[in-house]
Amino acid sequence: MGRKYFGTDGIRGHVGQFPITPDFMLKLGWAAGMAFRKQGRCRILIGKDTRISGYMFESALEAGLSAAGADVMLLGPMPTPAIAYLTRTFHAEAGIVISASHNPHHDNGIKFFSGQGTKLPDEVESMIEALLDQPMTVVESAQLGKVSRINDAAGRYIEFCKSSVPSSTDFAGLKLVIDCAHGATYKVAPSVFRELGAHVSVLSAQPNGLNINDQCGSTHMETLQAEVVAQQADLGIAFDGDGDRVLMVDHTGGVVDGDELLYLIARDLMERGKLQGGVVGTLMSNLGLELALEELNIPFVRAKVGDRYVMAELLARNWQLGGENSGHLVCCQHTTTGDAIIAALQVLLALRRRGQTLAEARQGLRKCPQVLVNVRFGGGEDPVEHPAVQEACARVTERMAGRGRVLLRKSGTEPLVRVMVEGDDETQVRGYADELAKLVSSVCA
Repeated sequence: MGRKYFGTDGIRGHVGQFPITPDFMLKLGWAAGMAFRKQGRCRILIGKDTRISGYMFESALEAGLSAAGADVMLLGPMPTPAIAYLTRTFHAEAGIVISASHNPHHDNGIKFFSGQGTKLPDEVESMIEALLDQPMTVVESAQLGKVSRINDAAGRYIEFCKSSVPSSTDFAGLKLVIDCAHGATYKVAPSVFRELGAHVSVLSAQPNGLNINDQCGSTHMETLQAEVVAQQADLGIAFDGDGDRVLMVDHTGGVVDGDELLYLIARDLMERGKLQGGVVGTLMSNLGLELALEELNIPFVRAKVGDRYVMAELLARNWQLGGENSGHLVCCQHTTTGDAIIAALQVLLALRRRGQTLAEARQGLRKCPQVLVNVRFGGGEDPVEHPAVQEACARVTERMAGRGRVLLRKSGTEPLVRVMVEGDDETQVRGYADELAKLVSSVCA
């Protein structure tokens, strides 16, 4: 279905450039209010990350929602999954997140959650888009929405995170370094781990509106790696700007990605007889994850790239665990969306139960060498669908005999074809990737 404004994860772009402008956000708030109040008065929560433009867009959305007759509850800076949780617990019709996730401060965006704490159904997004093309109206003065602030939002979410682990959990003796990316987790994440007994050293928790994700967090791991080693910590935890992604660092300074964290959680659930079904990854999940889960007789399927598609696959199969190598992990037994803090807690519990360090536990998954080559093309015929390219991909896949795979896909944001090959032998994989990239380039010429 073609969309005018909504992408796979809400509406996102550069601040000041349409549609990430105050006037559009005013109209978007009104359109959302009209869509959700179709059955009478409604209540909508608004949360945000720490980027400076959040203040501007919060005010614009608030005005639009009020004009439509929707009551607004402001949460302030809170992780994206916290807004999903609080939308459910306050029995609101919807939650709105003002965030551009792991992007720099000059970007921003809007994400919506339904009253159940899940991404909006397609038909609701379509309704909002249709309303955006209609003239804006204002309800009668007596029907205008009221605005209030939830002052204990952080405390509620901290207790929710802690409730995802047994009440007897005590991380005493565990030394952690946490990188909050100067983002939405800067207050709640340190509190969660400290209240569970861990010794916590905190990095990048001084947001100034401009430093979110700036050389820190899950997209820039170097400082965390150095600090874990320097402080002789047990491990490091890196969040992204809105708190829905998590990566880790083991005590040697090695980065542990989302595929490896997903494996550790899945193995722990399986060993305790708690794994419902299997695991959902994406087209970009490392082949090593698939092979490691296969050894444990854990089913594994791939969804399209994007947490929306991972979640849809989990719901369709009635499974509970899925995620992306970027660190967006969904633990449906605890929450309704990707939650970095809750995922990190599940990993720490898995390590405690096995009595292993993160460096030891990750050895169960051997990541396959993966080579990614970007090939630029100028439009026209889709090179991925070209018969010669399809034939070459099939030929390479056959040669790898089940110990490797090929993925060609067009970028959704740039005129690029991404050629990815992975397998057991790095030299062989690189050769295949270069071979396919040259073929794609010749087809594009």
